Amino acid sequence: MGKQLINTKVVTHVVGSLLMISGFLMSFSIPFSIYFEDGMLTYLIISCLLTFGTGLTAFLLTRKNKNDEIKKREGYLIVSLGWISMAIFGTLPFYISGQIPSIHNAFFETMSGLTTTGATILGEEGHKISELAPSLLLWRSMTQWIGGMGIIVLTIAILPLLGIGGMELFVAEAPGPTKDKIHPRIKETAKRLWIIYFGLTVAETIALMLAGMSFYDAINHAFTTNSTGGFSTKDGSVGEFHSPLIEYIITIFMFIAGTNFTLIYFGFKGKVKHILKNDEFKWYLMAVIGLTIVLTPFVMSHYDTLEESFRAVLFQVVSMITTTGYASADFTLWGPLVTFIFFLLLFSGASAGSTSGGIKIVRIVVLMKNGFLEFKKRLHPNAIIPVHLNKEPVSTKIIYNLLAFIFLYLFIFTTGSIILTAFGVKFDEALSAVATSLGNVGPGIGDLGPSAHFAWLPNGSKWVLALLMLMGRLELFTVALLFTPYFWRRN
Repeated sequence: MGKQLINTKVVTHVVGSLLMISGFLMSFSIPFSIYFEDGMLTYLIISCLLTFGTGLTAFLLTRKNKNDEIKKREGYLIVSLGWISMAIFGTLPFYISGQIPSIHNAFFETMSGLTTTGATILGEEGHKISELAPSLLLWRSMTQWIGGMGIIVLTIAILPLLGIGGMELFVAEAPGPTKDKIHPRIKETAKRLWIIYFGLTVAETIALMLAGMSFYDAINHAFTTNSTGGFSTKDGSVGEFHSPLIEYIITIFMFIAGTNFTLIYFGFKGKVKHILKNDEFKWYLMAVIGLTIVLTPFVMSHYDTLEESFRAVLFQVVSMITTTGYASADFTLWGPLVTFIFFLLLFSGASAGSTSGGIKIVRIVVLMKNGFLEFKKRLHPNAIIPVHLNKEPVSTKIIYNLLAFIFLYLFIFTTGSIILTAFGVKFDEALSAVATSLGNVGPGIGDLGPSAHFAWLPNGSKWVLALLMLMGRLELFTVALLFTPYFWRRN
């Protein structure tokens, strides 16, 4: 017999460990259920035991394979199946408690959380965010925090299960096309990423409490800010706090979360020059500043002062470009031009190596530079003029990879939009739903705007959007490869 194409036992072993971690983290909601006496204690305990128990069973049955090498096929399969498994078990507290009685809605909400999309089915009368049990709201926020950096990276940091195959998982999971490494050993890199991530979460929690938030609201928003997820504990999102200081604090942490985590690490180490010479960070900063300056005059008629207009625009721009999806105002009420610009931001995303979704600024910058170079090549056809990023030439192979990514992104966006229209969703709303799901943003435009919800969509379309969220979160190819025949061929 020939060698097995995919080592299913090592895949099962790692996915089992992920479910164990997920079940453990789910238990963090239990003290909140006890404190608030929200009646969810039994359901949370059952959900934790089922999730942890299933993971432990898979883990123990395949423990002999824990040192097996994880190759590319196993790496991609683990990431995709791990995410789907966590989404399935993550629905348990919502579904078995009856707080979200529809399996379609419960899975949609959980996948939206784990992929840090932030699109929600909560909002209908009788099913508002504020009516969800506090402990389940915390679990809802935690799904985004878990998904922000990726539970795969967390696993690499704390469990010596993946051995030399760890890099394969990091390549499949790490967000964005960045070659920078904080530390040459992947295990150490993952640890440093999570130390930064955890530290920013604690810092924001403290800052929000000092600004007037309760500990409960502060930790929920810290979870969903640093993950660029955008779930809030309020029906009116961040705008419901009516606090300029809170909005500025969250804006700052959203911007940081949208920055390449390698640069954040360099910043903590005092290596500021690494940040200043980074082309992507420059474009990211210029995009935020430029859009805020340009759009502020268009919204001044909606506010009493220049500061209010500036703050509203700045918050919404940072929220959308980082794919966080918080709202302090409904930008769809600011006019068609402003709405269209925010629609374009659904595709952008912030920095590679951050927790944001979308295409990522670095890809857009490289392709723009390559487009401008084509004009020079027309005048000098024999000249070799490479694209430069951070003063270093970008290889032709990377250019081709970026072009393939953009093509696949637009192809999936088009196909997804067609499928949603087939479910009866109006054309403009289908475009909005697919763009915000694939970009892991959350709010869209029209009936899916910042003050709206996704509950009214047909159930079939919610499963399609959940798949698009997963594809967008895992950089398209990780999931798309599983649907190709040659992924499953022996040679």
